[in-house]
Amino acid sequence: MGRAALDRRGSATVRPGGRLVIRLSNSTLVSLPAGVEGPAYDRTRVTPGIAHLGVGQFHRAHQALYLDRCLALPGQERWGIVGIGVLDGARERHKADALHTQQGLYSLTEFPARGRPTVRVVGSLVGYLHAPEDPERVLELLAAPDLRLVTLTLTEGGYNLDEAGQFLLETPAVARDLDSQVPTTAFGLVTEALRRRRERGLGPFTVLSCDNLRQNGEVARDAFLSFARARVPSLANWMEEHVTFPSAMVDRITPGVTEHEAARLNEASGLDDALPVYSESFIQWVIEDRFCAGRPPLERVGVQFTDDVGPYEQVKLRLLNASHSLLAFPGLLMGYRFVAQAMEDPALVSLLQAFLREDAEPLLHPPRGFSVRDYGDTVLERFSNPAINDQLLRIASDSASKLPLFVQPTAREALRQGRDTRRIAFLLAAFCEYLRGVDERGHVFLPLEPHLTGAEVRRAHATDLKAPLGLELFQGWGLAEHPGFVKDCVHFRRELRFKGVSATLAELARSTEAASA
Repeated sequence: MGRAALDRRGSATVRPGGRLVIRLSNSTLVSLPAGVEGPAYDRTRVTPGIAHLGVGQFHRAHQALYLDRCLALPGQERWGIVGIGVLDGARERHKADALHTQQGLYSLTEFPARGRPTVRVVGSLVGYLHAPEDPERVLELLAAPDLRLVTLTLTEGGYNLDEAGQFLLETPAVARDLDSQVPTTAFGLVTEALRRRRERGLGPFTVLSCDNLRQNGEVARDAFLSFARARVPSLANWMEEHVTFPSAMVDRITPGVTEHEAARLNEASGLDDALPVYSESFIQWVIEDRFCAGRPPLERVGVQFTDDVGPYEQVKLRLLNASHSLLAFPGLLMGYRFVAQAMEDPALVSLLQAFLREDAEPLLHPPRGFSVRDYGDTVLERFSNPAINDQLLRIASDSASKLPLFVQPTAREALRQGRDTRRIAFLLAAFCEYLRGVDERGHVFLPLEPHLTGAEVRRAHATDLKAPLGLELFQGWGLAEHPGFVKDCVHFRRELRFKGVSATLAELARSTEAASA
């Protein structure tokens, strides 16, 4: 049979060779393939209490999974999620169509570093709306009395803030929303929904950022209040008094899913899933416990609540995320394309171990009882997971936004204390070389840097090897006060370009070992 065919119920697909593959829908949850776990609750009883803006793969492998667990607890049926797609484009429309067809269901395969993977069908996403198609319907959902929590994954650079943290009112989409009765941006939709709730005598909802940002609650608060002040100042005052914006730290490695990966996942699961997602088995979510309209009992399914997220996010940003960057840039230059592949190179592993032990860990102030050494060991184990084919180019993307968050705090403190900063100088040198978009084998790759202009990227091609260090993203690093550090960056750029990564790493290891002897 050349093409897949539907059985009489339209609930399964017969693949070539006669293998029956289950299509996802509420009706097929009772006949999932062996080894696939389904929702442990009646989805027909679940009602939406949460709206999530930006339903990407991370959300579906992280927050939606926690809520799936929570819905299985007695009496928690009011905490279903309705996803809201804010962006437009072919991929976003495909996602909307697929989630509608599959009634919000999708499969999640979790790969431990050692052992067998597990597959489950996640059922917490009970609806999906594509805002560009029907923004009014989205607004009425957000203004519904039972809606208590709006969560966000807008990406690190998605909060429309400049380098100084000021909200950019002149951004075209934002400027249009300020004059529109039916806005389309995340800022416009949330603000207009809150305006309607206030007008109707309804209470506010909590806005919870799930993005990988330091103090993401404060970032979200500044962005949404800035938009509201420009649109309806009195509403901004009401929001400031009544709406809560808790900070949160999120952690789970969730690679992108290509067509090839989707086919691999479906072949293994026995499902016909248009939107499969996969991840490592590690998962963490730490949230500041400030919710103005109530919250689900997520502490019963593994979420940590705290009065201060800061120490947790600093550990994650400055150990895991910074190490990811430190691996990605030289790994790409060496011709590697996947994380686990790069982790097979002993020189790169030694570089990460030294950075964690000697540069990052000593400068942290972790939560009480938290072992940064154990966490660092776990980071290296997670990176080495061969089943997680995470792309180095994805990790390196948008580093203009990431490096100030992941690396700058460690760099500034190390420079202030007069510590050895040569590994950090190497990291910045490798970033500058990554911007050139060619590895040492002559293969071309495309750096994805949406927050750098073409002229800024071209600084990496200048004969002056320190030219990229003048980019705005390095403002605030204190480089002007530390010419020796800048000299090291230039030295490592020259070595990378003319000797290659392996030789440069060997030199770096020898010099740092000699200095510590």
